[in-house]
Amino acid sequence: MEVLLDIIRSFDYDILLEIASRWRGGMSDTVWKFFSLIGNAGAVWIVLAIVLLFFRKTRRAGAAMLVAMLIGLLIGNVWLKQWIMRPRPFVTHHELTALLDPGDQWSFPSGHTLSSFAAATALWFFHRKSGALAYVLAALIAFSRLYASVHYPTDVLAGLLLGILCGLIGAWLTDRADDLFHTVRLRKGS
Repeated sequence: MEVLLDIIRSFDYDILLEIASRWRGGMSDTVWKFFSLIGNAGAVWIVLAIVLLFFRKTRRAGAAMLVAMLIGLLIGNVWLKQWIMRPRPFVTHHELTALLDPGDQWSFPSGHTLSSFAAATALWFFHRKSGALAYVLAALIAFSRLYASVHYPTDVLAGLLLGILCGLIGAWLTDRADDLFHTVRLRKGS
């Protein structure tokens, strides 16, 4: 088991070192900082979800995105980060420098990635084309966290998988709640 963990740690570090040594610098830093910053606290997704709540056709998607992100926040940031307490890459490996302030001290899982994929999955559940575009933005935000050396690849992968799961759960719960609401409303109207 320890050998497998060493292989994973080496894989994580090698990828971050490759990105930091070959890709970082110049305008590229500005671009990837932007993608990381719009993912702070799920901001871009929260704004999108609130906008979607205003339109009947997209209301369920907006609600599902908010539910999915709340579930992700509780599982990822409140529980897993505090339980696992994995230090950030730039803390463990001094040759890596953080491109931006990560916001908190723990690395696993990536909250930016989790909230992004939770929101994108919930949107995709109701609107496939818009959801596919949201997945592209989610992937850009996820990569930005590697580029900034504030997460390991396994943090991002865990955030992606948990995000998809939270998105599906949020969409399913919203869909069931909406069905229940309409059933009760129809019974009252009869």
